Amino acid sequence: MSRPAVGEGTAGTADGDRSPGLWRNRDFNLLWTGQCLSDLGGAMLELALPLLVLQQTGSPAQAGLVGTAGLVTTLVCRLPAGVLADRLDRRHLMITCDVLRLAGYALLGWAVAVGAAGLPVIVAVVIAGAAATAVFSTAEHASVRNLVRPDQLTAAVARNEARTYAVSLTGPPLGGLLFGLGRALPFLGNALSHLLSLVAVVCIRRPLQEARKEAAEPAAVSAAQGLRFLLGHPFLRALLVIAAPLNMAFTGMIFAMTLALLQAGVAPALVGLAGTIFALGGFLGALVAPALQRRLRLPVLMRLLCWTTAALMAVSTLLAGSVLGAIPLAAAVFLGPTANAALFAHQAAVTPDHLQGRVVSGVLLAAGSAAALAPALAGALLARFSPTPAMLVFPALVTVAAVTATRSKGIRGMSD
Repeated sequence: MSRPAVGEGTAGTADGDRSPGLWRNRDFNLLWTGQCLSDLGGAMLELALPLLVLQQTGSPAQAGLVGTAGLVTTLVCRLPAGVLADRLDRRHLMITCDVLRLAGYALLGWAVAVGAAGLPVIVAVVIAGAAATAVFSTAEHASVRNLVRPDQLTAAVARNEARTYAVSLTGPPLGGLLFGLGRALPFLGNALSHLLSLVAVVCIRRPLQEARKEAAEPAAVSAAQGLRFLLGHPFLRALLVIAAPLNMAFTGMIFAMTLALLQAGVAPALVGLAGTIFALGGFLGALVAPALQRRLRLPVLMRLLCWTTAALMAVSTLLAGSVLGAIPLAAAVFLGPTANAALFAHQAAVTPDHLQGRVVSGVLLAAGSAAALAPALAGALLARFSPTPAMLVFPALVTVAAVTATRSKGIRGMSD
């Protein structure tokens, strides 16, 4: 990865090499710890929200509608979130988002406790929370390079990846446990997590963005400027073509594997075990991502990861309907955090600070949109074909990413 100097506004702080190591970096650790708690609160709702809606309405369709409402809101808000993260003070923006999420989920917890949590209230809180989360996460992504040295970016992104997989392992079971103890507890717990995140952001001392020297453009002009930079940069174009099929493939494969196991009559407990294996693979992969990245040049790393993932997913399709199929798929998930850490660290390094929010939001929108389509695609394929040919679509998608990683000038031009 190219490492432009800190003085050129790429990352880090003015004291350059005197910045602390990542584990002793007070401000990064405050942000990371606050988001561990916030993400854990959000992960608790993955199980608690459907349970609440099912108890309130008795309708699985309405439970799915609530989840869809949150997902669609996140996608719709991505590009505006990027504009806001580049136009406004990122610290103030993140504080505002945490206040909104704290108030919304505290209100929902109170409504559940007093028996007033009807479907309109639930949907309103989910939509408001999803919008605030989209803005917060974009501002957080854009801020990281201002808290760490350029040579720490990959490790910082890898730690964020580990955070994501860790809460996916612990959050849903914790949410189910709390819901069993008291229906309001997961929602009040989520509100508490945002309070702690708010305190962490307030305590960060360093600025989360560089000083803005020019007046802000109109919102539409600002968004178009970000998209032009994203589409005009060879590496960032390649990142889009790699991230979208990879996200669709991983989401689709895990969803299809789950459906195939259920269709084969595998016990629900074993299906849940497969899901745990997937998440554990990603968590362990995030822990070793910095070490892998240090030992391999980035173009070589990207080609190796993409082609290996395509092969592992193809093997997993041959074992569809068996829990054993989770093992090669978990091995593919294991490699994912290294790819994300390398790609997003380089994205942070090559993007000017005043465009970080818009570029990040564009990449996340492309990846998130592709992932959102994956369950529908997997379900349609499994309804028409047997599991193995249906699931082969997903390693084929990874092959698209692998070809891009092999042939793209934007990837081949990356250097140590």
